[in-house]
Parts: sequence; structure tokens; C-alpha cells
Amino acid sequence: MRSKGAVLPPSYDRPMLNLFSSSRYGRRSFLSAGSLALGGLTLPSLLSAKAQAVETGKLLKDKSVIFLFLHGGPSQIETFDPKMTAPPGVQSVNGEIRTSLPGITFGSSFPKLAALADRMAIVRSFTTGDGNHDIKPIVGRNSANANLGSIYARIAGSNRADSGMPTNVALFPRAVDAERLERQKAFGDFTATGNLGPGYAPFVPGTGGDIQSNMELKIPRQRVDDRRRLLNGLDQIRRNVDDNHSLDGLNRFQQQAFETILGGASKAFDLSKEDPKTIARYDTAPLVKPEDIDRRWNNYNYYVDNAKTLGKLLLMARRLCEAGAGFVTVTTNFVWDMHADINNATMEEGMQYMGPPLDHALSAFLDDVHQRGLSDDILLVACGEMGRTPRLNAKGGRDHWGGSAPLLLAGGGMKMGQVIGQSNHDASQPATRPYTMDHLTSTILQTLVDPGELRVKRGIPRDVHQLAESSDVIEELF
Repeated sequence: MRSKGAVLPPSYDRPMLNLFSSSRYGRRSFLSAGSLALGGLTLPSLLSAKAQAVETGKLLKDKSVIFLFLHGGPSQIETFDPKMTAPPGVQSVNGEIRTSLPGITFGSSFPKLAALADRMAIVRSFTTGDGNHDIKPIVGRNSANANLGSIYARIAGSNRADSGMPTNVALFPRAVDAERLERQKAFGDFTATGNLGPGYAPFVPGTGGDIQSNMELKIPRQRVDDRRRLLNGLDQIRRNVDDNHSLDGLNRFQQQAFETILGGASKAFDLSKEDPKTIARYDTAPLVKPEDIDRRWNNYNYYVDNAKTLGKLLLMARRLCEAGAGFVTVTTNFVWDMHADINNATMEEGMQYMGPPLDHALSAFLDDVHQRGLSDDILLVACGEMGRTPRLNAKGGRDHWGGSAPLLLAGGGMKMGQVIGQSNHDASQPATRPYTMDHLTSTILQTLVDPGELRVKRGIPRDVHQLAESSDVIEELF
């Protein structure tokens, strides 16, 4: 079961978890130990955590969201709406495959997902509105120019009180492989917080190197215990001279801070703690070998990154949700932009690079959470910033298109095993009620937050209220 306890107020001081040994340490050093933070955990935060837990107990639903951003814009036709009755040049270049839902087919790159179609919902009338390269489904106008996870953190607090787990995390390839490329910022900042303030930014493991290098205990456990005992003694003295008893109960919160530092949230970020069989189950690296990818494409390294890291990123996201993270952004660099130009592969070739890892990683995730009894607790959302043109270009690629785009959702206690809406004859536009990014944003936030409780909660910015309380949701899911 996931450990989702009380939440902490924001902290604008966000150092990584790190204890360093030294030959000498004074009283100031001892007192500073209690302020070490994982994504904003500090003792002042802990002091008010209990009160906030009461306030947010009914407001927050016991659920998490993993947003898998398919950067570059995947084709709606080659993924989940193959249109094989359309003329060549429109229909899926890789054919279609039957799914577990009667009469429904996917692009043939997804045999494992096709077998699990009863556990997901595909929206075929989803539209992003424009074909611009950006990250608008997760950071844009529809989210007040903040990461959707930051909207959630503004409501829930930046950390869980019982573990110190950040409520909002962003995972990029370097989080699971230090040799992978840095995330791309040219088309948007996944850590943006809009007007909410930096205290609500996603926690980004792996920044600057090995994920664990900044989140491991650097001094012997015995010395930490010695410092803890001395802190307790110092605080007892301070309480004895404090006439107004303002420090009553401080020891209890310091104890909680130390327990977090000594073995709480940081373990969730360490894949070495996972069963090796589960790691192998998620691993997408063997599916697409670097030597099999044509080096003439400038995005060659991005294709390699996606193959090597996608599965492990989803595994880490699942671990974080189990540990109490409420919102996890996962992205795999810029790989779905299949123009068939100097940078990008053709549609047919590109799907050979991108289809198998996505099929394998998502199906491994769906099986894993199902077996762990977490399917209703975690909502997985997968989409990109746009779709692709309904007709192939002269070189065999598809160009930018905002009229229609693929959208997959799974879990979260919602109604699965359905295709929502329909596109027109060439998948260029919705043929039924269009669902937009505003609908998706409201659906996600109302998975996490009770809008009725939010309506009466004070201190939340108006734009956050409006986003979370909107009636514009994907109705068929509820």
C-alpha cells in the first residue's frame, strides 16, 4: 500500500538530502542538521504539518498521477486510430492489430497494449488545438503556465509529512542512467511554476549526475545518533528557559526529521532496492539496439535514450507513487517528431524505434500495478503536444498537426475498457464531441483533489481553484 500521509507547507529552500562528515562540529552545525531537506523538507515545515494534515485530509484523494509526456507529437494514426479503411498515405503505415475490445484496433506496433485494451481508455476525439512544439499538455495556458504537478503541490503541499516524499516529481532520462542526455528545454520548462513560486517546482532527481550521490548518508550512523541525542539535550535546555513554551513538542518533530533523513523517502528513488526481476520486466533497453538505429538522423541519440530509459523511468514513477508522490512527470526527450527530414526518421522507421519501447514499458506498468493492487490508485496519462498530419509527406513522414492527437489513460479508479469519441474519416478532426487540454487538466486534477472541499479551502489562488473545479472533464471516465 502507498504511504500517503499528511502534507507539508512549501519551502523555498530546496537543498538535496546530504549529510557530510567533518572533524569538528559545533552547536550551529548540530542545529542545522535538522533543516536538511528532500525537496523542501525542513523542521519549520514539520512543526505545522499536523495542522495541515487535518485541513487536507478530506481535500486530497488517495490517488497519484503519472503523466507520460510523448515529446515531439506522436501520430494518432500509427498509435491508436489506424484508419485502415482510408486510402494509402492516410492509413497507418504499420497496419493494425486487434485488441481485447471487440471491433477496436491499434497500430500494429502495440501488440502488448492491444491485449490490455480493457484496462485503458483511448480518446479518439482529443485535440490539442495547434501543432506547435511545446509542452502545453503539462505546462501551458491550460495550467496557468505551471507544471500540473505544481498545481497539485500548491493544494497538497510540497512534501508528505510522514516520509518527506515530494508530492511533485519530474523524471528525465538522467534519473535512471547518468550517461543519458540532459532534458531538452528548447520547447518548454517542465519545472515551471508560473506565479505559484519556486517552492512548488517538481523535485528533479539525477540533476547533475548519479541520482543517489546527493541523497545518501555521508557520515556513520553512530555519529548521526550522537548528534540526535545532543540535539534533544540542547532542545530540552531551550524548553526549560522558554517561558511561553513555544518550543514544546520540538523533540518529536526533530525525531521525525531524522527518521526521514535516515531511511525514508530517498529509498524510493533507488532502483537498486527493487526486485531485479521487476527491473528486468520493465527494461526496454534490449528492444532497440543503438547499432540498429540509422545514424543519419540527428535525433539518433534521443532514440537511443528513449529505448534505454523509458521502462525504468516508469518503474521509478510507480515506486514514487507507492511512496507518496502525488504527481510524477515522465518524459524521454524529443523523439516523436517523425518528419522524415534531417533530424527525424520516416514514420515507418520511426515507429520501429519508438513503438516497441512504449508498448513494452506501458504494458509492464499496467501488469505491475494490477498485480500490486494499485490500478485504482494511480492514473497514467500518455499524450504529446500534438498529433501528426493525416497524410504522409513526400518523404514518408507526417508533419505537425493540432486537429487530432492520441490520448491514453489507464487506472485511477476511472471507467476503463473503452474508446471515447471518434475522429473523422482521415483522423484529422474529431467527428464527435472534441475533448481539449482543458478537459484533460480538469480530469487530472479532479482525480487528485475533491473540488467541493477545495471550494471551501482558504489561501488557494483563484486560478488554481478554477482549474481544479472546472466542470469540463472527460465525462465518460467518471
